[in-house]
Amino acid sequence: MKRLHVHVGVNNLDQSIGFYSTLFAAAPSAIEDDYAKWMLDDPRVNFAISSGNHARKGIEHLGIQVENGEELAEVYRRLKAADRPVLEEGATTCCYAKSEKSWIADPDGVVWEAFLTNGEATVYGDSPAPDTIGAPSAEVKCCAPAGVQ
Repeated sequence: MKRLHVHVGVNNLDQSIGFYSTLFAAAPSAIEDDYAKWMLDDPRVNFAISSGNHARKGIEHLGIQVENGEELAEVYRRLKAADRPVLEEGATTCCYAKSEKSWIADPDGVVWEAFLTNGEATVYGDSPAPDTIGAPSAEVKCCAPAGVQ
């Protein structure tokens, strides 16, 4: 079963943890110095917030988190069929997790990721990404690659 992923950049992590914990009536399932995540079943969402140098304020990106390789392949096929450039990042470390992921932007520039998490990481992560899909570039901070538009 797939899970919606929403990642929001915030100014004050502690204040936002308090707000979202109250809103969701649940404590975060993961907290780091610059990151918190709620894995909720009602609604079924992976909701994350982050602060610091790697976080733009507001909605950073949306995503579809899958539970296995078959679901990931299904979502990848949908990304490719959407007739937009797809950045296939592959194996990466991001948001304190090891994942396999791809990225796409909708016609208005809203960035989406499709990913399968296959382990935890002890660092937030850096993610190599091109400035434009398909073009080489320097490393940028995780999560959403620069230029996915």
